[in-house]
Amino acid sequence: MKLKDQFRFVRQNMKKSKTRVFMTILAAAMGSAFLIVLASVGFGLHSSIVKEITSRQIVTEIQVHGKQNDENGFQPVSDDDIAKFEKMENVKSVVRRINLQQDGIYTIGNYEAYSQTIVSHMPSELKAGFELAEGKVAENDNEVILGYDFVEGLIPKGSDGEQIYDNKGKLKDEYRFKESLVGKTLTMTVNKMVDGKEVPKTFEVTVAGIRKQPTKEWVFDRMVFISEGLLKQIEEFTGTPRGAVMEPNNTEDGFVMPEYDEVKVYATNLEAVKGITETLEKDDYMTYSVLKELKEVNMIFTIVKAGLIFIGTIAVLIASIGIYNTMTMAVTERSQDIGIMKAIGASPKTIKGIFLLESSYIGIIGALIGTAVAYLISFAVNLGIPLIIQQVFGEQAPEGLKFSSIPWTLPVISFLICYIVTILSGLRPAQRATRVDVLSALRREV
Repeated sequence: MKLKDQFRFVRQNMKKSKTRVFMTILAAAMGSAFLIVLASVGFGLHSSIVKEITSRQIVTEIQVHGKQNDENGFQPVSDDDIAKFEKMENVKSVVRRINLQQDGIYTIGNYEAYSQTIVSHMPSELKAGFELAEGKVAENDNEVILGYDFVEGLIPKGSDGEQIYDNKGKLKDEYRFKESLVGKTLTMTVNKMVDGKEVPKTFEVTVAGIRKQPTKEWVFDRMVFISEGLLKQIEEFTGTPRGAVMEPNNTEDGFVMPEYDEVKVYATNLEAVKGITETLEKDDYMTYSVLKELKEVNMIFTIVKAGLIFIGTIAVLIASIGIYNTMTMAVTERSQDIGIMKAIGASPKTIKGIFLLESSYIGIIGALIGTAVAYLISFAVNLGIPLIIQQVFGEQAPEGLKFSSIPWTLPVISFLICYIVTILSGLRPAQRATRVDVLSALRREV
């Protein structure tokens, strides 16, 4: 019996019990849709979290926090370490920064701003991708580079915060500093501690350039980059490391100020991050990178997705009970047909194949319908969840949130599970069909 004839025979028999077959296919479709939709939640949240992590940080960036071992304990990153990092293979740049240990107060005319002040090695910053929106790189000790949003922090002296900001927390136009700051002179005020009182001193600095706008809309860059020469002048005035506002003789015994507050190694590409990280950790350096965090996230979500697929498989197994019942009834109802096929020379293998073909036919049709329904549900969920969050909780859903995602591998997994389950469900009835006695089957009344 040819395969084409077997298919025709299966379709003819399925038409004889349309209602029962329809309900069986419906159960298989519901089980398949449940499996895909349930697992899609894991895939959706995984992709959203990965997208959020990668959007917050540069993927080729490796943060180095120092060296830790049992012999020497913790050791901060030194110039020798940085020289070692720069010689490593596939290292593009090693950025190192020092933070001024007090908020810098910057004034121009009647405007003032409080900003984080940083000393950085500018050549390494430029190699890592530091770009300017306008102006040039600082060349002299009294030149500074401002963050793109520094001007947003400039507000009229003595102004009322409630008055100058609108409902969205943005500075009103009438209170903005509207001129370009490039080439302008700012007065930088720093303080030192004398007999328990803060004594101020001013330094005149010239704005050499403005840093390029951050690619992420939620990042506000109000930092000020100063030179090492200016930092030395500040330290001479305060008598403390990094210009810390404390009594010069009040440093804790045994406390050693690290040479750098931030050290970041930039790889030439994403593929090189793993190798550089492994080399650093082998030498006892404590590191952090997006790739390292993604590895942990991926491991957690792999377990979650496997668990959800397992739960979804239970629904398919429940649907298989219907398939088993349908195929058992089919064997009982078609015992005379089986007897005739045996009488004309059909082998047990052919009879078994026909019933397995019918059970797999039901499972595949159910999986196809279930997959289509799952995609519709996934689309509705992604569309409806943000609206529900807004209506019920009165808050905006995180931008780019994807609650449900169906990669091509998920329907494939669903198809394989459905096919295997339906084959197993039809196996026993098919074997039973091969044992039908020819004489008994032909004597039965139809």
